[in-house]
Amino acid sequence: MSFVIETKDLKKEYGSKGVSFPALDGVDLSVDKGEFLGIMGPSGAGKTTLLNLLSTVDKPTSGKILFEGLDLGAMKDKELAKFRRNNVGFIFQDFNLLDNMSVEDNIALPLALSKVNHKEIGQKVLELSTFFGIDLHLKKYPYQLSGGQKQRVAAARAMITSPSVIFADEPTGALDSKSSAELLQCLSSMNERYRTTVIMVTHDAFAASYCKKILFLKDGKIHARLDKNESRKELFHRILDLLAAMGGNTNELF
Repeated sequence: MSFVIETKDLKKEYGSKGVSFPALDGVDLSVDKGEFLGIMGPSGAGKTTLLNLLSTVDKPTSGKILFEGLDLGAMKDKELAKFRRNNVGFIFQDFNLLDNMSVEDNIALPLALSKVNHKEIGQKVLELSTFFGIDLHLKKYPYQLSGGQKQRVAAARAMITSPSVIFADEPTGALDSKSSAELLQCLSSMNERYRTTVIMVTHDAFAASYCKKILFLKDGKIHARLDKNESRKELFHRILDLLAAMGGNTNELF
């Protein structure tokens, strides 16, 4: 089987020689196409570091990252930037929308920067805004939206280039429980409908329960894995149990 992403002995150290510490210490993982993968673990476990490496925002100290068999470490910076633009979408905790642009223009921005035909952009904006339930807000500005609506705009923008992988860094961190559930249902439906691979870092067991597979990091290593083979409610309780066993104190993990 070919994987959309594969890592081999992935390591990342910060600091200088003699005063360095490992953020990731030999991570091997493989992500299937169409996967909805959650990454969890206590603070400092290496979750965001791993996300940054997989998304090519940062480079590993050693080890390999393969994207559909392509060695990303062999690419120069300009090649990586082009690769990222064509293959990767991002959803951030704080939305990262431009307040001086309408919702419509925020969603369209990645395609506009790539000089895609105006008619094609309009069709894709309408399709995705309808899918995410924000089509009635296209002429509004981000400051006129709720947090949940903003994050769905961000998700539509991430999807506009039809990326192979969406990276979501704590996407529900700034949302209330109702908005979180709505966004997660959208991400789950997007994953099913468009077969887009989603890799999500989260500290929230409720958010992780929407994933098909969850990796738990501890001290820069993969400590455990859960696969979804039951109801979301049952998976939620398994996640809580595993987090408690890992940290001995769930307050540290949430």
